[in-house]
Amino acid sequence: MFKEGVLIKIVMQLLGKCGVSPADASVVADVLVSAELRAIPSHGLLRLHDYITMLQKGRIKPDARPVVIHEGPSTVTLDGDNGLGPVVAHYAMQLAIGKASKAGTGWVAVQNSNHFGIAGYYAMQALQHEMIGLCMTNANPLVAPTFSRIGLMGTNPLAVAIPTSEEPPVVADFATAAIARGKVDLLHKNGLSIEAGFLQDAQGKTTTDPGILKEGGAILPLGGSRKFGSHKGYCMASVIDIFSAILSGANFGPFVPPSVPWLAAKDNLPGKGTGHFFGAMRIDAFRPAEEFLQSMDLWIKTFRNAPPAVGEERVLIPGDPEREAEQKHRKTGIPIQDKVKEQIKALCSDLDVPYTLD
Repeated sequence: MFKEGVLIKIVMQLLGKCGVSPADASVVADVLVSAELRAIPSHGLLRLHDYITMLQKGRIKPDARPVVIHEGPSTVTLDGDNGLGPVVAHYAMQLAIGKASKAGTGWVAVQNSNHFGIAGYYAMQALQHEMIGLCMTNANPLVAPTFSRIGLMGTNPLAVAIPTSEEPPVVADFATAAIARGKVDLLHKNGLSIEAGFLQDAQGKTTTDPGILKEGGAILPLGGSRKFGSHKGYCMASVIDIFSAILSGANFGPFVPPSVPWLAAKDNLPGKGTGHFFGAMRIDAFRPAEEFLQSMDLWIKTFRNAPPAVGEERVLIPGDPEREAEQKHRKTGIPIQDKVKEQIKALCSDLDVPYTLD
């Protein structure tokens, strides 16, 4: 078990060796460690190896400075300058909040960015401003549209954070694929198989091998198969891809630049980098804030008090598991998987950074 500060320090030191400023490294470290705190290790320190490899290969710019390239009363289009995704995304959400504080709502479309970690981190930035936060992004083309033999889309997550009065905020943060790629990576690193219904091989047949993505396989959309609603997951992923890429001028679908070193970068791309989309909505732009917040408390209590199905303990509200994990880990420390620690140890050796996770 490790304290938050220990993990943040080692991440910042490693990124610093790659030319990332302390301020930017602090943002990236906070995003990755927040994922660990919230029990989402698929988007936590596991990603550090990819980020550093991409920096070393020159596929991410360590000293990038995002630039506003188009602006309206409540909208911004941001060029991320091919920077680290968490740095670009954090800045973009601040712009959305700033627009919302003046116009009631704020919307930021981002081009030329990279993988940004957990989407919920950015949506939750709006909560302290008594706003609803929204975040989405496209991603590596490893998800096969319904009936497709090959991956053309990303896991394309969506996150929405909604403030409350007395109850904990509602935070929905989920991929529109059957499973997040990071979870597949973790299974593969630990030599485990995966249940049928999440992945397909290069011929489009269901497989239980989590290593299949490196052999031309693909992740299935949310729902798994047409029978169980994969067309709905495909539709959600499509909308997120369009909001993230077509609005901003980023790359869409199969042209999204890979955020992992083992996927080859493509030439002659139709856009710039990876795309994101952010939104912030001021509650009092729609109704008196206190009325809304009290109604949200009632909404939560109504669903939380629903009788659980036989064998289940309770009905959860979106964000409950992650919030409870964060509370626990802040007290007991954060568990880090052995395979991830091995990766970090190797990075420390390569970059001459003291390894402190023994």
